[in-house]
Amino acid sequence: MRCWFTLLLFFAVASASSGTAAEQRPRARDVGVVIGTMSPGPHNAITDVDGVGIGHATLVEGTRLHTGVTAIVPHAGNMFRQRVPAAIVVGNGFGKLAGITQVQELGEIETPILLTGTLSTWKVADAAVDWLLRQPGMENVRSINPVVGETNDGYLSDIRARPLTPALVEQALTRLSYGDVQEGDVGAGAGTVAFGWKGGIGTSSRHLAESDGGYTVGVLVQSNFGGQLTIAGVPVWKSLPDPAEYARSLKVPPPSTGDGSIMMVVATDAPLDAANLQRLARRALVGLARTGSVMSNGSGDYVIAFSTAKENLRDPDVSVQPARSVAGEAMTPLFEATAEATEEAIVNSLFRAHTVHGNRGTAAALPLKPVLDALRRAGALSPAKPHGK
Repeated sequence: MRCWFTLLLFFAVASASSGTAAEQRPRARDVGVVIGTMSPGPHNAITDVDGVGIGHATLVEGTRLHTGVTAIVPHAGNMFRQRVPAAIVVGNGFGKLAGITQVQELGEIETPILLTGTLSTWKVADAAVDWLLRQPGMENVRSINPVVGETNDGYLSDIRARPLTPALVEQALTRLSYGDVQEGDVGAGAGTVAFGWKGGIGTSSRHLAESDGGYTVGVLVQSNFGGQLTIAGVPVWKSLPDPAEYARSLKVPPPSTGDGSIMMVVATDAPLDAANLQRLARRALVGLARTGSVMSNGSGDYVIAFSTAKENLRDPDVSVQPARSVAGEAMTPLFEATAEATEEAIVNSLFRAHTVHGNRGTAAALPLKPVLDALRRAGALSPAKPHGK
């Protein structure tokens, strides 16, 4: 049995390794994996929430460095002058989320959100502040609260080198996409590992029916955690080879299948105040649990949620701030959308990632054939539905 597992994994890894980053692996819907019952937006991405932009900067240097920065920008204006209502929920707090206390205290975010590797958190925060203070209208600002999340990419990247530069942070902040989003081993996902396979950046969205408000919810994740991989309710981990088998065959340390972390960013155009955004953020943990995570002791599981509703943008110079919010009785469809989009974003992060040979070993791309075979046997595959269709 062990030989069969190792052989299957060998061919899966060899196939993934033979391609290039330009040869894209499919998203979940491209191969018929449909999560939940709600419809995605046109890009099936967090950018389906109008105004949200995503930027990546990826640093790869041989096998030594696989790291980067991902920026989530809620709108194209000056965020310090037009702040968005926000909330942060902690599933398990083994992490270094910079800026968390001010968001929890004031219920708003005043900067773009940045994701990176653990030991680069403070370098990225410093570079972001420097860039933000140089922007027009910021000449008299004396305090700023950068929000920087992280997961540990120290298996595939030399994390102690802390190699990220201000130029890379600026690249992530300025080269933004407002449509399709790169996923997998890019930006802050360049060196992450999930369920023992190569993880990374993933995204998805859901559009509510007009009878439920017609709002959009989008989620972006940086997956780097463990558990027993479950997709669309199917325990596909039972049909997969053990990722550690491949590592042992190469005599390298196996990737973690337990402890690890995930950053989840939830955006919506629904008018929500900080209290309802906190409720919304908790439903991302529902989506995380559906994929097989138990939020282990060494896992940092964080959700950052914000609303882009224009009527709720906050001006720090105005004495009374707007706080319109969807009524509690109307929140359930938004909860469902968040759980579904989070689950699919995590699956996309795995499907899109390539095999990476890194600083301390190799993280193999998730072998898709046994996954799809297991889903087909369970009746969980649908006709392929690319993008948001």
